[in-house]
Amino acid sequence: MTVARRHPDWIKVRAPGGEGFAATKRVVQELALHTVCEEAHCPNIAECWGHRTATFMLLGDVCTRNCGYCAVGHGRPVAVDPHEPARVAEGVARLGLKHVVVTSVDRDDLPDGGASHFAATARAIREQVADCAIEVLTPDFKGDLTALAQVVDSPVDIFNHNTETVPRLYARARPGGRYDRALRLLQEAKRRRSDLRTKTGLMLGLGEEPDEVIAVFRDLAAVGCEILTLGQYLQPSRKHLPVARYLPPAEFDQLRRSALELGFHHVESGPLVRSSYHAWEHVA
Repeated sequence: MTVARRHPDWIKVRAPGGEGFAATKRVVQELALHTVCEEAHCPNIAECWGHRTATFMLLGDVCTRNCGYCAVGHGRPVAVDPHEPARVAEGVARLGLKHVVVTSVDRDDLPDGGASHFAATARAIREQVADCAIEVLTPDFKGDLTALAQVVDSPVDIFNHNTETVPRLYARARPGGRYDRALRLLQEAKRRRSDLRTKTGLMLGLGEEPDEVIAVFRDLAAVGCEILTLGQYLQPSRKHLPVARYLPPAEFDQLRRSALELGFHHVESGPLVRSSYHAWEHVA
């Protein structure tokens, strides 16, 4: 398959700047917080930060895994900061967020994969900003359902774990993960708390075939997943997996319709869509 080397015309973002962007950056810096917006080179940082919205990343900025698509650094992670949950909660309060997305690096070095830290952060946010909807985007905790329970039993409203790609590409793109484990995590989260919204995301353009994508939709619908995000994979650097294909906007629209027909409550689909993009609308 031919490697696409230049972004097509529909992959366009505006340059960061403006009062809202500066205010968000100031809060992030003053509270010494990490964001996936920065670490993952998110193309929507100008738009989201301009609206004083950021996706906070827990447990440092060094991941214990090395996925072929991810821009986040990997290696030896930092020690867990017990004061981080309170700082994230303060950030939510200072930005005036009504919906916050909290994620983390993979921390396979921790006994619970960082689950207790997610739970502590959710509690801290709820204490400071009682009316803020809390969405967590978690690692797979190596399939540890006891760790998962810590997160699900905390005051979170939306549980998100990204499926990322089709099963055939896991060994190449996500060697530390397992497709069946991702499905089980989403299924167990919903089984444990029926009121919890479950969510996942796929990045497209890594070499998946259309029928493989639809098969993943069916698997996700079968485990009760309600919210789906679909976006274009963009190569962070030459060291990462190349883009196999750029999907045109019309194809994203068709995939959205296909997913809705299978029963998803909300599908956010487009070239620049990421897990937390317009996240507050996903549960409106």
